[in-house]
Amino acid sequence: MGKYANIIVDPPGPNAREVIDQDHRYVATTTKSLPVVADNATGGIVKDVDGNTLIDFASGISVLNIGHSHPKVVKAVQEQAERLFHFAGTDFYYSAQVDLSRRLVHSVPGSNEKKVFLSNSGSESIEAAIKLARWNTSRRRFIAFLGSFHGRTMGSLSLTASKTTQQERFFPTIPGTTHVPYAYCYRCAYGMEPSSCGVYCARIIEELYFQTNIPPEEVAALFIESIQGEGGYIVPPLEFVREIASICRRYGILLIDDEVQAGMGRTGRMWAIENFDVIPDIICTSKALGSGVPIGATIFPTKFDMNKGAHSNTFGGNLLACAAALATLDVIEEENLIDKAKLLGNYLNKRLWELAERYEIIGDVRGVGLMQAIELVKDRESKEHAVIERDRVIENACRLGLILLPAGRSTIRLIPPLIVDEDFLDEGINMLDASLMRVCK
Repeated sequence: MGKYANIIVDPPGPNAREVIDQDHRYVATTTKSLPVVADNATGGIVKDVDGNTLIDFASGISVLNIGHSHPKVVKAVQEQAERLFHFAGTDFYYSAQVDLSRRLVHSVPGSNEKKVFLSNSGSESIEAAIKLARWNTSRRRFIAFLGSFHGRTMGSLSLTASKTTQQERFFPTIPGTTHVPYAYCYRCAYGMEPSSCGVYCARIIEELYFQTNIPPEEVAALFIESIQGEGGYIVPPLEFVREIASICRRYGILLIDDEVQAGMGRTGRMWAIENFDVIPDIICTSKALGSGVPIGATIFPTKFDMNKGAHSNTFGGNLLACAAALATLDVIEEENLIDKAKLLGNYLNKRLWELAERYEIIGDVRGVGLMQAIELVKDRESKEHAVIERDRVIENACRLGLILLPAGRSTIRLIPPLIVDEDFLDEGINMLDASLMRVCK
């Protein structure tokens, strides 16, 4: 029993198993990776239906940046629910949409001459960006990166390239997307070293692809996660993102920044791309924006706005979601969580490197702010992916009271809420240590 975690019965306990059995019977196949059946949660602690308390290093897949059930968000949603649940902001007006859109416009880098399209998810925010790009450029092609994840709806899926299972049996998706290697320096697609490659992985777009099979004048937009999420929490060199932005400017290609997983303060900046001093044309966000209430947003220059009726939805910018998002932005600002994410991220990164010194199975440690990861390998020289071992580490950690998530082929991501402290991180890392020790016997 620790200060935060307490395992009474090995997960899944009897109550959890009953729910899991019923889930398998009635709920369509999803991507569940751990047998955690939550009953309630506060801050960074989850209590399951059998009375176990677990440390949450997953944050609802980077959704709960300000923790579970933050009192200010709960109060904001309750007060809004007492007044009005829904009023179709696509057809009528209410101040919450205006207030949220204004806050978002003033939070992003670059000019404030922007507008916001509100939706319900990250995939929807990407779909809106796809339409904006085609509408405003009259071009039809897109460029995205291998390892990227932009969603599973048919438009966003055409940009996604993190796992074949996401595309299997859905071909053809939207035609015209070309995927190019990302700056995954630990596993360079070109066998080069960051110190001497001159960000070849960025330059090759212009020097090879534009000379062979992608007419640049037909490319509407390039989609980028400035720090890749599902692909393995890949942090590229500063020069890579800057060179990508430069190429886009030279050819009139829109740079669309997917901040769905990395945004909202997680990397120690409000938006992850700010770590690279690059200003994108369009920013897409979701996940942590609503602290668990579904909402997405696409932020774009005012001049890009489409004609009335060109794109819409029913629930985008729902009143409850707007209330949650506004309260979330307040908490991030009032509790200085962006600076806190940077400081705690440095501490967490240091602890992970300490583990890497002890366990040969850890091939790489990477991350920015509280978006950290370790990549597990069978051998540091060959870098063969340790997939089974990675899954066992996550499973063992859960039994000890720590919730973790996989990413990439053999990566473990560590994304605790931004509200925690060093003691919380230490207890989680100690459980990760114990899990690694069991697997590496």
